[in-house]
Amino acid sequence: MLPREDLLKGVEHRETLARAIDLAENALRTWEVSYTDFLSPPEVVEIQEVLGQLSEVHLLAAGGYPQAERQRMAIARCELPLDASMVPLTPLDISGNFLFDTATHRDFLGAILGTGIVREKVGDIIILGERGAQVIVVPEIAEFLELSLTQVRSVPVKTRQIDWKELKVRPPKKKEMTTVEPSMRLDAIASAGFGMSRNKMSDLIAAGDVRVNWKLVTTASHSISPGDLISVRSKGRVEVGDVSTTKKNRYRVQLTRYV
Repeated sequence: MLPREDLLKGVEHRETLARAIDLAENALRTWEVSYTDFLSPPEVVEIQEVLGQLSEVHLLAAGGYPQAERQRMAIARCELPLDASMVPLTPLDISGNFLFDTATHRDFLGAILGTGIVREKVGDIIILGERGAQVIVVPEIAEFLELSLTQVRSVPVKTRQIDWKELKVRPPKKKEMTTVEPSMRLDAIASAGFGMSRNKMSDLIAAGDVRVNWKLVTTASHSISPGDLISVRSKGRVEVGDVSTTKKNRYRVQLTRYV
């Protein structure tokens, strides 16, 4: 048995991690690979950090394409090989004429959940504009959605399974920028990256809306380093690139904002 209580000490996503521990114990007992449902990026990171301490298991996360945000995790004994193709995922196409009734990510997700499916069974949703969307799901609900998902907003839709080669993944929109700051504090770097006042950013940090490398940070003075990823709820992400020092001992920081 794994040291459950020790592994759960101080974690943010206790229920999710407890289920992952159950899966790890099953993998160790049966010599079979176990799979989580879809996880958010903070959940993926926390499971990797906590279960990654265990020498007897190894992990692999996959969401259907390289930059997928929501991912399932495979958990296996360290003696067993793992490959992303082993993670059970099914892509669906949701097609309809949305030219006069544009649907958002929220609309498609709401329609899927409206069929009775829980969020954990649904991965990324790729919006295709006026022709609909594509979604990645756990295989066991694919046939149900083909039959049940027939409307999004006021638009009739056809839901069908597709091959992975039909997945229309678009590269994320990004904006490169450079800022010069007196320090590498989180509030300073994030306010520059997201184009808002430092006071506003400090409020968002204190409210729990800001994460660094998917970990919740509530201290505005938290120190930022090259390579860090800063995410703000509903506002996207900023990746910290190269950092250099000016002649006046200020920090010149390269930033990439993803929206």
